[in-house]
Amino acid sequence: MKPVVTLKPFLHKSGEQLGIYFENHGSINTLLRKKAGAKWSQSGKCWYVPVNRESFDKLISILNEKVTLDVSELKKYLEKKKPSAPVTRQLVNPVQKFNPPVLSRQTNHLKLIATVSPVNKHVLPAMEQQLKLRAMSPATIRTYLNEMTQLLTTIKDISTDELKPEHLKRYLVYCYEKLHLKENTLHSRINAMKFYYEQVLKREKFFWEIPRPKKQFILPKVLGEDELKRLFNALQNKKHKAILFTAYSAGLRVSEVVNLQLKHIDRSRMQILIERAKGKKDRYVMLSPVLLDILSSYYKTSKPMPVKYIFEGPQPGTPYSAKSMQKIFQMARNKAGIHKTLTFHSLRHSFATHLLEKGVDIKYIKDLLGHFDIKTTARYLHVKREQLVNIVSPLDDLFSGEENI
Repeated sequence: MKPVVTLKPFLHKSGEQLGIYFENHGSINTLLRKKAGAKWSQSGKCWYVPVNRESFDKLISILNEKVTLDVSELKKYLEKKKPSAPVTRQLVNPVQKFNPPVLSRQTNHLKLIATVSPVNKHVLPAMEQQLKLRAMSPATIRTYLNEMTQLLTTIKDISTDELKPEHLKRYLVYCYEKLHLKENTLHSRINAMKFYYEQVLKREKFFWEIPRPKKQFILPKVLGEDELKRLFNALQNKKHKAILFTAYSAGLRVSEVVNLQLKHIDRSRMQILIERAKGKKDRYVMLSPVLLDILSSYYKTSKPMPVKYIFEGPQPGTPYSAKSMQKIFQMARNKAGIHKTLTFHSLRHSFATHLLEKGVDIKYIKDLLGHFDIKTTARYLHVKREQLVNIVSPLDDLFSGEENI
């Protein structure tokens, strides 16, 4: 019996794509990669090609005789894409009661985009284009589009291009009082709206009229040395242990651990290259001797062995997902019996705080963490002692004298 392959459009971070779904089959994987030019989506767990006639015809010619194609979802999608009747633009009355439906701030804009009124359908594509032209990071693009989509979904058939500062102020009050958004989220939402009106529509800068909420000053959540040992010892899987050791040993963000490649490890100089991190900045961090041993042991016993990334996902040559790494951290925390409210990022906080407690100058820590502003690093400033020239990873001190890890 021929394997069944389903063609179904889905929203990828790069836009609408045609997803190719089937039970894992080696020969189909090879055909898609080598002949159809398909790419693998880690988030969508499928191969994909652009949604166009050329890609569809190519798939048919390559797969038609080898598989049973299910195109029912594709047909439904094409029916929905047929142009609809135009909607009359409506400007919100300044004295009209503003009482939009409640939306979760966690909802992804890709799931909400279908609910955006036709009168505002142009907003997100125009905004995404401008963000990409400015070479914004994928994370910033996702955040801005998500925040803008929340506004578009709320105002429904009201034209966003005709909103005035007083309307946006009322909307932000609604976000604070009704949706109970935190200060950081409100700042992100203001930034997204500011970008659209000032950078896309080229309006005069009027956001100075809209006051920004004062951000809370929250101290980083830090693990003690005993807690760290319990956390690391709670895991038996070498890959899982190596992920957490890597993050703590050099104070890395989860995105930086995800994107680490084999070529970034410099054994001769005992350093790691963090390439195009937050703010598109490269930086070097120390390569802990303890971490080098852990990575070597993990690499030798990996099946299959990594070919590009240090930590790879199910498909060779693709990175492990950030969500999976965060789950590993929470699993280790639970097994270790640590009841603090912590996240994967707490390993980075712990690294910085432990270096400060050992007397490393805050300027060095700023460079190691890749911060733009010393004020960001100053959150960790509990103790500042004599400046050290040779910086040793706190991971080495944590396990000094221990043979088995």
